[in-house]
Amino acid sequence: MTRIHVGSTNPVKIAATERVAGDLLGATVEGVAVDSGVPEQPRGRAETIAGAENRARRALAAGEADYGVGVEGGVAETDGTPGTWLIMWAAVSDGERLARGGGPSIRLPDDVARRVREGRELGPVLDDRVGTSDVGEGAGAAGVLTGGAVDRESALSHAVAGAFGPFVTDHYEG
Repeated sequence: MTRIHVGSTNPVKIAATERVAGDLLGATVEGVAVDSGVPEQPRGRAETIAGAENRARRALAAGEADYGVGVEGGVAETDGTPGTWLIMWAAVSDGERLARGGGPSIRLPDDVARRVREGRELGPVLDDRVGTSDVGEGAGAAGVLTGGAVDRESALSHAVAGAFGPFVTDHYEG
């Protein structure tokens, strides 16, 4: 049986990986605590992707697994598009290859974006704004900002699926 380590103990990140890996590989998925190597609130696409890559490599190295998966959410400005955006990236490593996939990008409300640009973390800012606790362990910013149309697990599962693409299809060969 295929074994996958997710570089996080966050139940939503584990569930997003199970959602994808169960369908694609029939794998068992386990979360392992690893350091992302980036700030708690990644800023910019490069830092967010680096966090996902670090988590994937470190999760694979944490024990016997066929794949390591890293999932990271961040905030970023996008050239030519106004606003600050929630972004989601995943990385998968088998020890030889590393692949990446992105999830949806969702524009942050201006007051939330301002507070995040001032140095606050998105999760606590949203918790404060909507009166929740640990929004990142549930619906996430994606769920809050889409009125529940997209929750954090489904958003992250798209990033994980994209990162698994080169491992489960032959479309990347050649």
